Amino acid sequence: MIYLDNAATTRPDQDAVRGALSLLNEEFYNPSALYKEGFSAHKRLEEARKSILSHVADVQKYSLVFTSCGSEADNQAIFSFARRGNFVTTEGEHAAVYQAAQELSRRGVEVRFARLDRFGRADEADLLRLVDENTSLVSAIHVNNETGAINDIASLAKKVKAKNPRTVFHSDGVQAFGKLPFRMTDGIDLYSVSAHKIGGVRGAGALIYAKNRKLSPVIFGGGQEGGYRSGTENTFAAVQFSLAAEKKFKNIEPDMQKARRCNALFRETLHKNIFSVLSAEDASPYILCISAKGLRGEVLLHMINDRGVIVGTGSACSSRNRFSRVILACGADERTADGILRISFSAETTEGECAEAARIINECADTLAEKTK
Repeated sequence: MIYLDNAATTRPDQDAVRGALSLLNEEFYNPSALYKEGFSAHKRLEEARKSILSHVADVQKYSLVFTSCGSEADNQAIFSFARRGNFVTTEGEHAAVYQAAQELSRRGVEVRFARLDRFGRADEADLLRLVDENTSLVSAIHVNNETGAINDIASLAKKVKAKNPRTVFHSDGVQAFGKLPFRMTDGIDLYSVSAHKIGGVRGAGALIYAKNRKLSPVIFGGGQEGGYRSGTENTFAAVQFSLAAEKKFKNIEPDMQKARRCNALFRETLHKNIFSVLSAEDASPYILCISAKGLRGEVLLHMINDRGVIVGTGSACSSRNRFSRVILACGADERTADGILRISFSAETTEGECAEAARIINECADTLAEKTK
């Protein structure tokens, strides 16, 4: 099986699993307990917190609350700060931000959506036009999870603050963390990350936040995570996340080069008479969005899957919708949006696998095109 849906989830890094496994077996203690074994588990948790944070932020200025996933981190950021005035975001956000925005609108908060360019980047001028003296929060995704488009969030945050210094700035960094070189700048107040996109296990994420910003909890109870997220801490997942992140950041440049070669291989070898590339040349090399215009992407996906290759049709969180709202917001017509496939890579993906997968995808597309004539 050739797995090319790494933007949906990645295989857990086995070195990181082994490094944290004792927290499931011998050191299973509750990190909030007062006895020494509990304190030892608490210490491992705090070491993991500091390690994950240090890769992208100044630990003196920022802190981190562990969550169950990137979606929870997005929700906590949004519902902590978009309580008054208006909330500005983009048409290219992950469902966790987009659906949270819909909920805010139902609660009476004004929501404003900035347009996208044809590759899925936020239209900077349009976003800044929407920011005014009543804007409480701006949220702009770092790397679009469907097209791989990269937003310059450091520049966006700086320009937002220049227009309204009181506005809080958040970014969903789930598809960027551990994949692109990046450090949080002073203008970025909140940043969401997820473990399972970089070799961590599912069930772990985090919200990085500036220490001068006070979050609101979304789960109440025992007061864990500084009172920001109650519930017994998942020490195994948190520590495994930190070990996977350490490995990713240590190899971030060579891993990017591997992804670029795989990405380029598909761009060069997919049949041009059937496939068009929707991802920009400067998009994240880990994501390649293509369209077999006139063909059903879902049908093609199943044909490819039957031949031993796994790809996606876009965001797994929006797979129940025939047309991706993000792709349509990029200006694509429905025939293009109907033929979407998303191919996404990891450090484990080999060029040999990509060459074989490209051959199979081409053959399946040719067969489907013949049937639909």
